[in-house]
Amino acid sequence: QVQLVESGGDLVQPGGSLRLSCAASGIIFSRYAMGWYRQAPGKQRELVATITSRGATNYADSVKGRFTISRDNAKNTAYLQMNSLKLEDTAVYYCNAISALYGYWGQGTQVTVSS
Repeated sequence: QVQLVESGGDLVQPGGSLRLSCAASGIIFSRYAMGWYRQAPGKQRELVATITSRGATNYADSVKGRFTISRDNAKNTAYLQMNSLKLEDTAVYYCNAISALYGYWGQGTQVTVSS
């Protein structure tokens, strides 16, 4: 059974930092590209960042220079380090694992940026 379990979401003030984690099980983690997406209330789910199986990264323009995606294949875990958080970063953040044949989603973790 494939599971992606996100953690690390929290309430944080503007300018603060959070690190999200996505622990994967049931897949050969090193063979999957990993991604973080987010969905704010009333909006569509959007791409935040991706990292390929080889470590190449890609970011949405809105988070470039503030967020960093990484992975630890030994721990079957992907991370999203979020710095300089803004009010508009408030959303449910979802982890995604994708290969040539399969794709999986986690259940999401809430990030709220508020003063």
